[in-house]
Amino acid sequence: MLKPLAYASTGESRNPQVAKPYFISFRARTALSYGHSFVIFGKLDEHGRVPMDSHGVLRPDMAEIAGLHPATSSNVPYTIGHLLPVPSETGPSDGDSEQEYMTAQFTIPLTKAQYEDVAAYIHKRQKDSPVWHAVLYNCSGWIGEIAQHMGLKTPNSILFPKEYVEELKKMNT
Repeated sequence: MLKPLAYASTGESRNPQVAKPYFISFRARTALSYGHSFVIFGKLDEHGRVPMDSHGVLRPDMAEIAGLHPATSSNVPYTIGHLLPVPSETGPSDGDSEQEYMTAQFTIPLTKAQYEDVAAYIHKRQKDSPVWHAVLYNCSGWIGEIAQHMGLKTPNSILFPKEYVEELKKMNT
């Protein structure tokens, strides 16, 4: 686990490629419902930014997407998931890689050691997050576990994704 606020400036070089060439970005995007929250993590581009192509689409050769959501694009499990837990997936969902759908983001530069720690934690969580529930275990709660692993303070996961990410950023900057 990372120490609380371990990503804060330590007086290292201001060049992100030297000091902290990796990142995690807690994000929220629009959806047909109240939105979706997820993380993008990987290596910063040559300008020290989250790697996007010229169309504002995430470069999959430099970053991964992880987020909790029902294991189908059908509305049926999503609707049932407001009453009962439903099977989940923890990879990307439609719209996660496109900048135009983002409503909030909180990006943290990471050292190689910090990145390796958080990436390993995310991959472990992807293997043992079998259900989604709109209130009890949702996408914001899932990314909140990642933030807590990093030593960050987290808001209540019942907030809508946009508000959750905005509050996460406010609590940790």
